[in-house]
Amino acid sequence: MINLLVLCGGQSPEHEISIRSTKNILEAIDRSRYQITVIGIAKSGSWRLIEENELKEVIVDQGLPVSIHPGETPCFSSTGKSLSSFDVVFPILHGPNGEDGTIQGLLRLLGIPFVGPGVLGSAVSMDKDVTKRLLRDAGLKVANWILVQRGSLIPSYHEVEKQLGSVVFVKPANMGSSVGVHHVTNEHEWTHAIEDALKYDRKALVERSISGRELECAVLGNETPKASGVGEVQSGEFYSYEEKYASTSHAEIVIPAQVDEKYLPELQRTAIRAYQALNCEGMSRVDMFLTEDGEILVNEVNTIPGFTSISMYPKLWEAAGLSYSKLIDRLIDLAIQRAN
Repeated sequence: MINLLVLCGGQSPEHEISIRSTKNILEAIDRSRYQITVIGIAKSGSWRLIEENELKEVIVDQGLPVSIHPGETPCFSSTGKSLSSFDVVFPILHGPNGEDGTIQGLLRLLGIPFVGPGVLGSAVSMDKDVTKRLLRDAGLKVANWILVQRGSLIPSYHEVEKQLGSVVFVKPANMGSSVGVHHVTNEHEWTHAIEDALKYDRKALVERSISGRELECAVLGNETPKASGVGEVQSGEFYSYEEKYASTSHAEIVIPAQVDEKYLPELQRTAIRAYQALNCEGMSRVDMFLTEDGEILVNEVNTIPGFTSISMYPKLWEAAGLSYSKLIDRLIDLAIQRAN
């Protein structure tokens, strides 16, 4: 039996989404194969041992605290159980301090295999500015953008309009789930969007709006990754945080996407090329645009995609014949193989 540690919660604005993903994974996992321990990271940053039946919407500073001592055996402070006794860790931590290479670096230092990309792949995929530069250098198409940094001169909406057009998207460079993302069409919206985006990060991207279909592809594997079929998000103009996760969401996920079959191989090849260009391993979801004239642009790469009941990544693999439970098995096997 594999001794599995699940990390959830975290200090990012996506804390609650992490809990939802974790609950779905725990519900689907093959209990005959794994001995499971859950550690929740509270928004305060404290690590707590959590009983599965006590997993709520938010991790609070309750439960057995976890001590981590680099260079020594980390352990649960009261039980003395060693973290190094775990065979593998599944970090279900979306956003900063979970998806950006920080947790991955800690686990690498502790010598514990973990699911998902390593330090470099996680870090460069999280920073949308760095992501775009690497994808562009790899010969992949991305939407034109400019970078705005906190403390620097902020361009006016009219200056942005000259470079990128009158409709743009403003995004924190290091954030996911559309947190802090704004669809901007005028000067008033521009001012608010920049202020809000820079609350979450010292850098913000301003991207040209792309007229095209939002398509997503799930990628799985280490040295020889495979791509799933393609799904589509149909949500109107902007797939916001609320549209992604609210119970009243009107967004529709279509699998398989109803696109001309001639585009499917290139969409899958593009997803794999993006995955490899960013040094991804284990898993990632690659989001792309397909324009009316058949141009494919990479939007972003999500290294710890959502595993909620409405998330695209597990649904795409389920449509490809890989069940939720078997997908978890495969991800854990890939983590152990990479460590070996």
